[in-house]
Amino acid sequence: MNSVPIALNKAAMRKYEDLEVPCDDVLAAYVWVDGTGINLRSKDRTFDFVPKTNKDLPIWYFDGSNTAQASSDNSDTFIFPEVIYHDPFRRGSHILVLADTYQHNYQPTSTNFRKGCVILTEKADVEEPWFGFNQEFFLTTTDSRPLGWPPGGFPAPPGPYYCAIGANKIVARDLMEAFYRCCLYAGIHLNGINPGTTPSQWNFQVGPSPGIRAADDLWMARYILARLAEEYGTVATFEPQPIEDWPGNGTFVYFSSKDMREEDGIL
Repeated sequence: MNSVPIALNKAAMRKYEDLEVPCDDVLAAYVWVDGTGINLRSKDRTFDFVPKTNKDLPIWYFDGSNTAQASSDNSDTFIFPEVIYHDPFRRGSHILVLADTYQHNYQPTSTNFRKGCVILTEKADVEEPWFGFNQEFFLTTTDSRPLGWPPGGFPAPPGPYYCAIGANKIVARDLMEAFYRCCLYAGIHLNGINPGTTPSQWNFQVGPSPGIRAADDLWMARYILARLAEEYGTVATFEPQPIEDWPGNGTFVYFSSKDMREEDGIL
């Protein structure tokens, strides 16, 4: 039998999104970093109560052999809920949950750097460390072509696009406006957004926030961005050099301690 391509009509699918769920049910998306140390995964679960803190949520598990975090002969990998965010997609009482990953023996996976960061920031609490991040990324088609670039060609050299306005310079401002609002709704300390140095490149800023908070917010902001990009049929890539010989992506880190923030503090 010959297969027939099916065009998905997302507008038609919207009619199911306003279906009421039982008033006592809360949908939770557990989000974690996979074995690449870059990509995010998620799975959903239903609860019959509204969790107030991460301690109210159970430890869950997934098949780590499919995320490069376990071998196939012992693939149980655990996700520990750490931070709760409001879910901008489902809204209401529904939540997003940032989680840590642990091996079958309850030891951190090789890409669970959060545990060590928490320990360090707690030890440094007397200095009250604050962090902030500036995240660059490209929006691309599903076959990795920068969004809005001429087919098979290149736009004009970098320069006119940074913080610019105009349809001849800016790509996907509507997506980024949605991203901005979704992050603030979720409870992420998003400081701002701006167009980058080439068409289809954007930046967003998280923090400054004390301790581990800015890093948690950065990961959840990346998740929200990737989910929104699905809605627009595009992909957000954080690859350092998506296009050879063109400006790439980076994540800039800003740091200060209590002594640095005081009047006439150390530099």
